[in-house]
This record gives sequence, structure tokens and C-alpha cells, in this order.
Amino acid sequence: MTTSRLRRLTAGAALGAVAALALTACAFAGESAPAASEDGSLPTLTAGKLTIATGEPAYDPWIVDNDPSNQKGFESAVSYALAEKLGFSADDVVWVRSTFDSAIAPGPKDWDLNIQQFSVTDERKQAVDFSSPYYTTSQAVVTSDSSAAANATTIDELKGYTVGVMSGTTSYTVAAEELGTDKLSVFNNNDDVVLAFQSGQIDAFVIDLPTAFYLANAELDGGKILGQFADTTGGDQLAYVLPKGSELTDPVSKALDELRADGTLDELQKTWLSEAVDVPVLG
Repeated sequence: MTTSRLRRLTAGAALGAVAALALTACAFAGESAPAASEDGSLPTLTAGKLTIATGEPAYDPWIVDNDPSNQKGFESAVSYALAEKLGFSADDVVWVRSTFDSAIAPGPKDWDLNIQQFSVTDERKQAVDFSSPYYTTSQAVVTSDSSAAANATTIDELKGYTVGVMSGTTSYTVAAEELGTDKLSVFNNNDDVVLAFQSGQIDAFVIDLPTAFYLANAELDGGKILGQFADTTGGDQLAYVLPKGSELTDPVSKALDELRADGTLDELQKTWLSEAVDVPVLG
């Protein structure tokens, strides 16, 4: 189990230690800030180009085949839709890689935007800017091919199995409302939830969808997501990270708001976070 990866994906993940942040800031100290182009276009790091960072590796269904330039996967597709809205062609989008922790550390960056399932928190806002959200997380049910719950397809069927969840979280609120509490096993943290599942104490567990994808694809033997709940109330808001004080924050947020209003974000979410990965909304 990659504990650090799990913890940073879940809601309320903390920023890195102060010393690490200071070192990161120093490492970028010599880099130049974006300069406005002569024709009045957006002040990107490289004139006429939009440099977007993501993680290494990047995982399905956010980035398909670890290749953000293929326009496949939810975050890749959103990024190209955003770029077009901002006036950039697909050829003008430049992809680079960064670690999660360095992206949310203070200091200059070598990219204009960074996208890798960053949840918006007040603590992180002290170090970086966030765009308006492009996605609000839903809660998902995770199990494995060998679990007794492997073939459950409805909420009523899931009520017959022991389901684990972390206390005091949105996951717990949704699980209690949708499944009831009779067979709900509550744990202090998500690491304990996963360990309980791996040891056979529970048949499935509820967790936010981004973490569910990671666990099912990268951590659990035969892991699978049975489905997601429709209610996103209280879910984490995922947004682009930008350098603190970036002149791009407002135009990027405006463009995302327009993509939300015209239905583009909903359509991309349906395509890449439900249909393409067979994660239906549970009924």
C-alpha cells in the first residue's frame, strides 16, 4: 500500500513540511515569471503556448496510457477544451511533469497550470492559486473480483454486505444515507479501511472516486469499482493549480465556468468517469 499516495488523494490532505516547501521555493528561484506577449494575448510562460503540468506517472481515467497529449482521459480532455476556450490550438499545448507536492509548494513554477486531482483547501490557497473547479468528487464503492460483493449492482443489493468507511467524512455521510448503518463498519482512517478490506473483515468500502480509481487500478489485487453515488454534496472540488498571483487565474476560471455552463464539463465527466471506465451511477 502506498500510504502517502492514498493520504494525499483523500479530502483535506495537508501541505508538505515547511522545510520541504522552503527548499522547493529556492529550487525555482532562478526561473523567470511569465511575460505578457506583444499582441496582448494571455501572459503564459512561453508566448503563444500553454504549458500544463501533470503527474509522473499519470493514471487512468484522468490521463489514459500516461500520455496527456493524446486528449484521452478526463483531465486531458478538460485541458484541451480549456485551451481551446482560451484561444490555444491543440498544437499550442505543451505538457510537462511535476510532483504533486512541489506543485502546491510556494514559489515560481515552470508551468502555467497543473492538473492532477488537486482538491481545493484553504491551507493550499496560502501557497498557490486555484481555478474554479472542473469536477466535484462523488463517492464510490470499491471491492474486488474475489469479494462476496463483487456482483452487486444496486444500492439494495449492497445493503446486504458489510461495507467499510472512514468516520467523519463525506464518504461516511453518503454511505449512511444510501446504505443505512446496520452493516456499515466505521474506521478511524482510510488506511484502516483498506487493511480491513484486504483482511476480509469487510466486503466493500466507500471512498471518493479519485481515490477509488487509484486503489482499484494500482493497489488492490483484482480491485474494481462497483459504481458511484449520484449525490456529490460535500464532495471535494478539484481545480487547476496556478502559481500564486498568476494573471491566468481569472481567465482560466472564467473559461472553466463557461465550459460548465454550456455542458462541456458534464459531458466529459460522463464520457471519461462513467462510460469509458464502466463506473455506473448506482440506483
